[in-house]
Amino acid sequence: MREVCIVGIGQTPIAEHWEKSLRILGAEAILAALEDVQIETPEALYVGNMLSGQLSRQENLGALVADHAGLRGIEALKVEGACASGSAALRMAYIAVAGGVHDIVVACGVEKMTDSLVEDATAALAAAADAVYESEHGISFVALNALLMQRYMYEYGYQREDFAEFAINAHRNAVNNPNAMFRRAIDADAFARAKMIAEPISLLD
Repeated sequence: MREVCIVGIGQTPIAEHWEKSLRILGAEAILAALEDVQIETPEALYVGNMLSGQLSRQENLGALVADHAGLRGIEALKVEGACASGSAALRMAYIAVAGGVHDIVVACGVEKMTDSLVEDATAALAAAADAVYESEHGISFVALNALLMQRYMYEYGYQREDFAEFAINAHRNAVNNPNAMFRRAIDADAFARAKMIAEPISLLD
């Protein structure tokens, strides 16, 4: 296996991009990454996405994003791994280079949910759960995560406030990130007062 490194990055602002499609958002991030490293054409593109088929009625995202970015004639695939789709795309890119199949590839993660009704997005996210044993009975993906967190807290003796630092650190990092959606710091009191979504998960988790 060959050594692999990330040589360029690109990111679009995290926001409600009502006027932009998945292919536009993906292409903007890809072109920014290619400009960052001064490379015109990679050999392959791996696009991580979970919900394009359900919420945007669009599959074959790899080819469409590649075309919009002007990357014609290259290998282009959509990679789906629920909430880890972006990481799964990065993993595929790593394997392609480490295994010697390609020398230069691009991994891209893109998702678009705010154009959809909350109930539609919630139902789409539930598709990541087991259709027979979980989502068939009406449980949402947030509720599943809440059950897992409750079990974790029980098994290891944690309290909800023990998780505050995760949210505090994430918001701290966002303050100086021009592409972050919520660029304001929070403290432990704000975390404790946050609206409960599915106990013990709150709006700030």
